[in-house]
Amino acid sequence: MTRRQRRDWQGGGWGPPRTSPRPPWWPEDESWPPFRRRRPWRGFGCLFGFLFLIGFIGLASLATHLVGGILDAGGPFGAFVRIVAIGVAVAVVFMVVTTARTVGRSGAVLDELVDVASRLEAGDYTARIRQPVRGPRPVRDLVRAFDTMAARLETDEAQRRSLLADVTHELRTPLAVVQGNVEAIIDGVHPADETHLSAILDETRVLTRLVEDLRTLALSEAGSLSLHREPTDLAILVTDVATAFEAAAGATGITIEADVDDSVPLLDSDPVRIREVLGNLVGNAIRHTPAGGSIRISGRLDGPWVELVVADTGSGIEPELLDHVFERFSRSASTGGTGLGLAIARGLVELHGGTIAATSQPGAGTRIEVRLPVGGPR
Repeated sequence: MTRRQRRDWQGGGWGPPRTSPRPPWWPEDESWPPFRRRRPWRGFGCLFGFLFLIGFIGLASLATHLVGGILDAGGPFGAFVRIVAIGVAVAVVFMVVTTARTVGRSGAVLDELVDVASRLEAGDYTARIRQPVRGPRPVRDLVRAFDTMAARLETDEAQRRSLLADVTHELRTPLAVVQGNVEAIIDGVHPADETHLSAILDETRVLTRLVEDLRTLALSEAGSLSLHREPTDLAILVTDVATAFEAAAGATGITIEADVDDSVPLLDSDPVRIREVLGNLVGNAIRHTPAGGSIRISGRLDGPWVELVVADTGSGIEPELLDHVFERFSRSASTGGTGLGLAIARGLVELHGGTIAATSQPGAGTRIEVRLPVGGPR
């Protein structure tokens, strides 16, 4: 591909050479290589200049007719008028040329925008408009906004594909277990007793929880998850969460402590969702804390914010994973669970108008801090 062909193809002009292969994003029902697209905007500069020139000639003729007597009179005043007329003519010609070039350059960008929009429509989310070196500021702003939109579309498409791949991976294991046990029972390999049926039931619960987590995450990220706010006593809520996990923690030799300052007022929040947030955090802490460790849930008032902290003495989070712990399906190779707990916690906290952050040192434990506004979202 020559330099001109590459430049024209990147700008959506003549298109690629006939020897180039069909790109994967090109529609199947359209021929390849494409014909040159018509570029109506490119001729606007010439058309504008032509019309402007006709108008100028008409105005000049009218002015000549009106001041003809002065121009024919001669003398210093007539010479001055002739010099001014020549200067005005030169200025108008320069303005016409400059304006025509500006309009033509803007038209070329608009033509390119049409071509790139067609590529986006066809599925090529990597398509971008060449940033014009010179041109009106509104045109440059349009190019910048369009490229930003294209970049977001590309990011959203990558996230969609990643999400589908992750969901497929998470669904494959429990479905395989259910299918294997059911087929074994049907074939008579395993009896339909409590042991084998319980395994199937456990996997269906995993599927139910995964589907419910995905639904909660999707609703919270879309901002369409409804909250049922009411005055919430965090001391009671934190104590309930600690009690609920006490048996699971005690089975592995982990102690759970709950401590909420008396200065913490009633929080305007959805207690069910806040309980879900704390449950996800404590559940993660139990999975990453070895026997003999401890987990502490604390709460205090910090100005207009209530600060809830879940700290453990576990193995900590790897430094390369720490910045991504609140993303969907983000987890280390040795971590159990679906990788949705912290993503759901972030969505629910942000829906309340709060923030969530994690700090950790490998081998020294993890600290998750949740900050919620006392009077609701700000």
